[in-house]
Amino acid sequence: MIRFEVGTEDLLHSRFAISPAFELDSLLRLLAGGRRLPASSASWLRSAFESLRRETDLDMVLALQSERIGADFVAPPPAGLAQTWEDDLAVIRATPLALARAEIAYCLAAQPATAPVVDPRMRALLDAPDVVARLAEALDRAWRVLVAPDWLQLRAICERDVVHRAGVLGRAGWSAAIADLHTALSWHDDGIEVSGISAERQVIPLDGKGLLLVPSAYIWPHAAAHTSGDWPKTLIYPARGIAALWQTPESQAPGALTDLVGRSRALILAALESPAGTTHLARSLAMTTGAVGDHLAVLRRAGLVQRARDGRVVLYARTAVGDALVGAANG
Repeated sequence: MIRFEVGTEDLLHSRFAISPAFELDSLLRLLAGGRRLPASSASWLRSAFESLRRETDLDMVLALQSERIGADFVAPPPAGLAQTWEDDLAVIRATPLALARAEIAYCLAAQPATAPVVDPRMRALLDAPDVVARLAEALDRAWRVLVAPDWLQLRAICERDVVHRAGVLGRAGWSAAIADLHTALSWHDDGIEVSGISAERQVIPLDGKGLLLVPSAYIWPHAAAHTSGDWPKTLIYPARGIAALWQTPESQAPGALTDLVGRSRALILAALESPAGTTHLARSLAMTTGAVGDHLAVLRRAGLVQRARDGRVVLYARTAVGDALVGAANG
């Protein structure tokens, strides 16, 4: 069990943040370990991951990961809620070579005895003078292929989570807010206790610096804590509502809604329980991107969905009328 000792100053300085780099790191761990993935994109993610391993230096990143160890410089701590992947990538690329070498050596030495031996070619790449640039390039490619297509949806879920947690904190105080984050977390005797993470009891004072609270998509259903390294003391927990991404999608749309708007449009409306992009909807509903785009255009003209643009990416969400229509059909 881990126990964070919390003082008055810590309550004042605790804050929320969103970490794109941590999300990528977590997803790579899931993929490398063959563990459970979001149901709506599991097959696609595995295929894309194997392609990246063949086409890029991604195995350099994977060689530094184990169950509880990883190089801090490839997943730098977030500064706040506005953190972007470009922010993280700039920090990764600016890592001094001496620091990178020290963390690489530590990660390789800390690998469990059951881990595959790093082959001479991989060791040579990790010892090369351009190792930071190679790792950054591999991570950037992995981000753009594996995470970026769904990031606006995932970020929206994390941002809504923070709004919810702030509301709980304002209404009911820290004890209720911490307990609401995850079943492994609790407030006890002026401290935050985290069960099921460390076999040994660790008591960690926050020393007036507060705690960083980070909602995550790919850590579900677990929670995690950062207690050492470059990260501030941190709790990472599954964002509220993220579990829906891990469930097998319903194959049937509400009958009455299907009769009204057609099966494909009914499925799209039902899937927009959380905001999503065209690519994510196409993958999760086994439709072509073009077909999804055509249906969304019709639903938008009918006032059932709305869209928000961020650069070249568009995120769709149901309008109040769309919510009412789906709710009536489900009722």
